[in-house]
Amino acid sequence: MDRYFRMTALGTNVRRETVAGMTTFLAMAYILFVNPSILGETGMDTDAVFVATGLAAAMGTMIMGLWARYPIALAPGMGLNAFFAFTVVLVMGIDWQVALVGTLVSGVLFFILAVSGVREAIINAIPFQLKLATGAGIGMFIAFIGLQNAEIIVPYEATYVTLGDLGRPLTLLAIFGVLVTAVLLLRGFKGAVFYGMILTGALGVITGLIDPPPAVVSSVPSLAPTFGEAIVNLPELLTAQLIVVVFTMLFVDFFDTSGVLIAIANQAGFLKDGKLPRANRALASDSIATMGGAVLGTSTTTSYIESSAGIAAGGRTGFASVVTSVLFLLALFFSPLLAVVTPEVTAPALIIVGVLMARGLGEIEWGKLEYAIPAFVTVLAMPLTFSIANGIALGLLLFPLMMVVKNRWREVHPIGYVLFLVVAAYFIWLVE
Repeated sequence: MDRYFRMTALGTNVRRETVAGMTTFLAMAYILFVNPSILGETGMDTDAVFVATGLAAAMGTMIMGLWARYPIALAPGMGLNAFFAFTVVLVMGIDWQVALVGTLVSGVLFFILAVSGVREAIINAIPFQLKLATGAGIGMFIAFIGLQNAEIIVPYEATYVTLGDLGRPLTLLAIFGVLVTAVLLLRGFKGAVFYGMILTGALGVITGLIDPPPAVVSSVPSLAPTFGEAIVNLPELLTAQLIVVVFTMLFVDFFDTSGVLIAIANQAGFLKDGKLPRANRALASDSIATMGGAVLGTSTTTSYIESSAGIAAGGRTGFASVVTSVLFLLALFFSPLLAVVTPEVTAPALIIVGVLMARGLGEIEWGKLEYAIPAFVTVLAMPLTFSIANGIALGLLLFPLMMVVKNRWREVHPIGYVLFLVVAAYFIWLVE
């Protein structure tokens, strides 16, 4: 084992890698409860989604650990699950079963692009400023959903939205969750989001605002309500709407995975001459997990920035990922706790994760309008149109235009102009 994972060569050991794997799991365990809550909005069975989430995370993380040999964990991605539920299903009106087809196909395409090297060419064609704006915009979108779930923000006819009743008991519970999670983060707790959910749910049960769970441990729920729907509904792929869905899933997953891998590799010192060894294996790991997750019944699986918590705890090899994977499997026996995870309990997690995803705003070159205008529209459009796809599309549409006006058109990659035409067609013919 030491030879395979090169523990001695990397200056680590089994104990340190085990602690790192446990730390990463605690930092991202919230997804087991948040993902069913989000996808449940589409009518999907939350118990089945809980199991699919845990299995997809375990599978992807195990592959990353044993094949790519990196201490990076995977799970259904925040932002991509919101896109799946709120944009694809609730706004575009696509059945969740068909949306799973889009997830499966995007995973297959991502795998092909990852192992062929084409992926790098496409990523390089998208300007860095729009990559930053995409992540930040998704953060804003997720936070907006959390604020709605907590009824901190509510609909209002005159101004579309307004401040809700902050004296409402369940809203106060959500506000408590935001504050306690923020305090835990500021004090350096690696699993702050997860612990914040536990404390919020516990307070809700103690005060009688939330019914206590029927049990703590039980047998693993059935996957039957979601398993195989992505395969059964494959004939639905050939629709214009679903092609747009697949493209958007690919786009977001491209940059989500790339950003996480680069950030974590840099933190751990894995980069050699600016390149990541075994990069294709790392990139292929989450595409395989995405395909498997879609068949099981969950949205796109991707690498998690929370893996940095395990890196900070000393994780340097794939053995840490193996530990994290095993913990995800064990967590499947705690499904009764889903009863406590109400929208008010998940809202703080969504809001705080939104804050963390908005970090990219600080790196955007706001002094250059050719960058600032497309980036600003990308970020703003996502929550205001309630669509990640619209935000990305508007950014891709505006960037080449701004660069042409600025007489910097030669700096736009040829693929950027192709994307401009694709997006223009999207708005002309597909958006109602």
